[in-house]
Amino acid sequence: MAYQKLQVGLAAVVIKSDTIDIPLESSQQLSGTTTATTADKLVNGGETFTSYQNLIVGATVVNTTDGTIATVTGIDSATVLSLSANIMATGEEYIIYLSPKANASEGCVLYIPADGNLKVKTVSGSEVTYTGVKGGTFLPVHVVRVFSTGTTVTGDIIANW
Repeated sequence: MAYQKLQVGLAAVVIKSDTIDIPLESSQQLSGTTTATTADKLVNGGETFTSYQNLIVGATVVNTTDGTIATVTGIDSATVLSLSANIMATGEEYIIYLSPKANASEGCVLYIPADGNLKVKTVSGSEVTYTGVKGGTFLPVHVVRVFSTGTTVTGDIIANW
């Protein structure tokens, strides 16, 4: 008897956001630690952001210390980036996913850790809320975003590619 098997090569914890897609784990990345706290900025005195030609407005920034997410809204100088949200403080670690569209056509399948409702954006751009999703299951839909508004599932939702 044949059975269906989910085969993934990458997995990452989803950061829920009403405006930012799930960054593709395999996309080109920069990482570091902030050296100062300034509202809506990422400051790293030891970095040279202007030297990365692939770093563009729209790149996704994940604060890996507290699990928050924002996008780059400006490259202010070699050591400072403007962000869409105030997510960074001194000493916090970050990853910058350089390609903001890296996940746009591929999408991911989600592992759901607990019962609840799940609002997602699919690869085709549809926004839909799945109600009564059971914990311990996979959602067999290619997803690019999990919304924070409308999602009641708790715990770490895992994106699988």
